[in-house]
Amino acid sequence: MAQLKRKTEEKVGIPIAPMIDVVFLLLIYFMVSSTLEQQEADLSFQLPGSVEQEAPLDLPDEQIIEISAVGQVVVNDYPYDTPEATQLLELAAMLTRFREASTANKVDAIVTISPADTVAHAHIVKVMDACSLAGIEAINFALDDE
Repeated sequence: MAQLKRKTEEKVGIPIAPMIDVVFLLLIYFMVSSTLEQQEADLSFQLPGSVEQEAPLDLPDEQIIEISAVGQVVVNDYPYDTPEATQLLELAAMLTRFREASTANKVDAIVTISPADTVAHAHIVKVMDACSLAGIEAINFALDDE
């Protein structure tokens, strides 16, 4: 009988060493050619501040502070603090902003106190103290002519 010769099968493989070399070369190429994230540049700008006017503006230069019979302080239909408060700090802060705006616009800051007929004098004194804390010196009183 005749023997059949088997063909020796050659193992087919991919050479690994040149492939590793190519991968490293590609890695080095992309690392060198890529740009890193740029740092943020310093943007020099200034925030707006208070601007002094050259000529006086026609703004309301008077705030009317109403004091109810129970001692509640109201300016422009907005109540400030409580009647039981020993100091009217919210009112003083609002009047300070009003004085600063009036000074920037070159107009006098004037406050008119309009108390109710039966209000205690202590509440009027607290409002006057708040005006003093705010640095407002021009204070007027309004009387109810009913």
